[in-house]
Amino acid sequence: MQGAGYAAAVCVLWIVTYIFGSWIYTKYRMYVRIPDRDTGFWKTQGVFELKEHLASIGLGLLPIYWYFWKNSRNPEYDSARRWLTVVLAAMVWYMFLVGHIVNNVRGVGS
Repeated sequence: MQGAGYAAAVCVLWIVTYIFGSWIYTKYRMYVRIPDRDTGFWKTQGVFELKEHLASIGLGLLPIYWYFWKNSRNPEYDSARRWLTVVLAAMVWYMFLVGHIVNNVRGVGS
């Protein structure tokens, strides 16, 4: 039954990260995104927009993820748990990498 505990931790950490990311986003919106738009970094903005959407979609998937892992003894949910975990992990990696790449595009902070 450890899986349910890990799933709960994943859900809590996703929500906390989402809240902090939303707070940081206000500064990004003003100090990075506007100059990027003015200099024509359209692809950079596009991959970041996808990152924003994936974070919100992942937030919406968390209740389903938690439910499937809460009922981890039910073999009927094995495939759903596996694929939902893979999808959320892929989203996290994409968001992590895009965040670092976008941060380095213009030498933010310099």
